[in-house]
Amino acid sequence: MGIGSGIALFVIGAILAFAVNLDLGGVANLQTIGYILMAAGVVVFVISLVFMFRRRSVESTTRSTVDPASGQSVTTRRTSDNGDPLV
Repeated sequence: MGIGSGIALFVIGAILAFAVNLDLGGVANLQTIGYILMAAGVVVFVISLVFMFRRRSVESTTRSTVDPASGQSVTTRRTSDNGDPLV
């Protein structure tokens, strides 16, 4: 499931909640089912956004030290593009 699935759930729920006026005896109120689908669509959409931004994050670590033998500054930089811990 992704962003498109969340949007689709929301749209289907909105159609059931606001546009369909049917009275089905064996099924619960279609308006309530529409609201539930809309809420599920929002949840799926938000979770998909969180995972998308989490995958794209770039972490970097910079360490500066002074070499005691030469007195020069040494800088080390490590980056991780996929969220793996930096070693």
